[in-house]
Amino acid sequence: MSHDLSTTFTGLKFVNPFVLASAPPTESKRKILKAFEAGWGGVVTKTIGLHPVENVAGPKTIFQRASEQAPYVSRNKRPDTVSHSSWNWELISDQPLDQWLPDLEEIKTTYPDRMLIGSIMAGAGGEAEMENWRKLARACVGAGCDALELNMSCPHMDRKDMGAHIANDEAIITSVLKAVKGAVDVPIWVKLTPNSSSLLDGARAAYGAGAESISLCNTFPSLPLMDPETLKFEVEVDGLVTSGGLGGLAILHQALQRVSDISRAFPDKAISGIGGIRGFREAFNFIVHGAGNLQVCTAAMEEKGSGGIGVNLIGELTGDLADYLDRKGYRSIEEFRGIARERIVEHSKIRRKSEAYNGGYAQTA
Repeated sequence: MSHDLSTTFTGLKFVNPFVLASAPPTESKRKILKAFEAGWGGVVTKTIGLHPVENVAGPKTIFQRASEQAPYVSRNKRPDTVSHSSWNWELISDQPLDQWLPDLEEIKTTYPDRMLIGSIMAGAGGEAEMENWRKLARACVGAGCDALELNMSCPHMDRKDMGAHIANDEAIITSVLKAVKGAVDVPIWVKLTPNSSSLLDGARAAYGAGAESISLCNTFPSLPLMDPETLKFEVEVDGLVTSGGLGGLAILHQALQRVSDISRAFPDKAISGIGGIRGFREAFNFIVHGAGNLQVCTAAMEEKGSGGIGVNLIGELTGDLADYLDRKGYRSIEEFRGIARERIVEHSKIRRKSEAYNGGYAQTA
């Protein structure tokens, strides 16, 4: 049986379902062109905005590791360690829109068969900010972007009307989507924060306002570790630190939970899965929970010699997916996407050791 690595997601044809997420791997024309040359099916640009951006005066991203011999988590390089997570407090792109536009045009012209998704962000402080969303949307689509991803999830913005600060507000989500949908006619993805007790409500508002997909999960709000000997944080500026984002393998299981929640609540809607994908096994788990598109960041950044865009990683991902489809007789990922949904149940529905047990929600409700 022949297989096909291509996927149609939100109406767009991807040569394979693997996409570089909005982050340092997609921060420049050079990196995006190299990523497409390596074989990635799509990229989501580093988030483009209109307000001035200046990052912290120090390291922006660290990678944390652990081992059986030295099981503590630390950025300190030690022998025989494996990746645990990434941590960053990096802001959105500091490259202005006017510089991005010719770059986007060149990227799309060079690789017309690859999907270019523009990540954009503006504020929520009134009509002026809604017009900023429209301006960004029109400009990016006019330069060749096939879709847009609205960043409502960055966990460490320096403005309170942006990123994850607005992701719990269904009225804001709706108003932003109304503005963007009225300005352009391409698929709109909404990247929501996983750090919300009202994630389903936010997703419902986004889908209801016309979002073609939800992207989950952005990094989780977190703090870096302090070294017990030096009493310094493993990343700091002038001895100070603020909330950043935890990514990589450490968030895999939590990301799967969020994707599962959205997928079971909205089984007919599209989800782009993000969070801890290092190889096919992690990607497979996002697919069986309902994701039809897979975004990768930390694993690509960690790959030595690739310039942070996962040259070898994309070959491994596509090769392992092709091998799996061949071995199992599947033609595409659509034949096993979402198969885990019906096996996720309430705790009370899990069989107990004793048939006489009379507790649990199902027995007492």
